[in-house]
Amino acid sequence: MDFDGTIAPVDTTDLLLERFAASAWRDIEEEWKAGRIGSRECMVRQIDLVRATPAELDALIRTVDIDQGFRSFVSLFRHLGHALVVVSDGLDRTIRTVLDRNDIDVPYFANHLRWRGDDRWRLTFPHARSDCASLSGNCKCSFAEGRPSELNILIGDGRSDFCLAGRADLVLAKASLLKHCRNASLPHIAFENFDEATKLLAGWLEERGAVAAPWSARSVGTK
Repeated sequence: MDFDGTIAPVDTTDLLLERFAASAWRDIEEEWKAGRIGSRECMVRQIDLVRATPAELDALIRTVDIDQGFRSFVSLFRHLGHALVVVSDGLDRTIRTVLDRNDIDVPYFANHLRWRGDDRWRLTFPHARSDCASLSGNCKCSFAEGRPSELNILIGDGRSDFCLAGRADLVLAKASLLKHCRNASLPHIAFENFDEATKLLAGWLEERGAVAAPWSARSVGTK
């Protein structure tokens, strides 16, 4: 599952940049959208523009809501035996704070936001790969490798999900990811929120008799 725009209805990184970064972050964003730089370079340069103390940053993060149906989605599919993993090209500090505030314990993998002191921050990439086709900070495709016998389902909304969508058995998609799946003729189902995603995915799995998935979250780590 993606986080920004999916579990959290807003892009939380953009939210932080709008509040705490110099306006040049938007010019960097346009370079990324035009394909002149990868998301890794984009985010490094943008985070360098942020000026916020940890208290200021965390106060803004605590205002971020999640999709109201996400908690029920987690409960149902864990009950059915499926592993749920959040894979994000966003910020680990944001994801951890939001999930903890909502008392949701799901493994997550994201870029690491490190405090440098005062109001300065640095971004590092523990899940990056030099051969990542999209030059992402978090190479999402690596999470689908080595599991040919397992059913891999992606739930997302944006460009960071494009590569992984091509390796998934099914994509639950919205926004730009939905358009990408349609254009690329990838197996997908459109959804608007997690209440809808729960019904759609439960029905899809039931039709295929996929009651439980063998992939344990312990094999990839926990938060």
